[in-house]
Amino acid sequence: MPLLELENLIVSYGKTEALKGISLHVEAGEIVALLGANGAGKSTTLRAISGLAKPRSGEIRLDGRKISGAAPEAIVRLGVAHVPEGRRVFPGLSVRENILIGAANRRVARRALDAEACRMFDTFPEIRPFAEARGWTLSGGQQQMVAIARGLMARPRLLLLDEPSLGLAPLIVRQVLSVVVEIANRGAAVLLVEQNARVALSVAQRGYVLQTGELVAEGASKDLWSNDGLRDAYLGGQVDAMADTMRAQS
Repeated sequence: MPLLELENLIVSYGKTEALKGISLHVEAGEIVALLGANGAGKSTTLRAISGLAKPRSGEIRLDGRKISGAAPEAIVRLGVAHVPEGRRVFPGLSVRENILIGAANRRVARRALDAEACRMFDTFPEIRPFAEARGWTLSGGQQQMVAIARGLMARPRLLLLDEPSLGLAPLIVRQVLSVVVEIANRGAAVLLVEQNARVALSVAQRGYVLQTGELVAEGASKDLWSNDGLRDAYLGGQVDAMADTMRAQS
């Protein structure tokens, strides 16, 4: 049984259908890319899974249990962490405080949480020197690392990542995605939303392509990228050296 299943999911904003009956699944330990241009419905899909958008119809199941329509806090407690586009680091809090907020759904002694936060700095050593710095002082790449670390503090079984490469330098993208691979290797599932298909398919095992709320393609990453018509129409042209490097490291 897949960890995550979406079946005939429809989400509307007013009279506009943002998702038009999509179905997909993600297995435990798997990275799955959700691709498409702006407005394709990628972020709406993640928001529906995490409870921030209410489906009009269809089902979302986690481990076979229906979660569509459940409150976001209930979905977090079931092991779903959502790292939204734009990082949304709290600017007035320290990096350590931002990370600890991710464990707000867990009833764990503060000493244990502090130890886990320290392990986040092992995972993201670049932000360790800024542990007590305010969030607004960090670069975009550092803020992205803080946002992912905050999501990991929830100990998710399913991590939803929305455009983690947006606005980041290639070197930082490689660092962030190497952590995504490590997360999956530990057994968590990752649903990775990316407009940059070259980046996403370099680390994902499978992918789905959305266009205006509909699924237009799905398959293994290598098959999606090797399809010339699909790649040129939806996935942004030719593969670059950065993606080749990422694929070799994954």
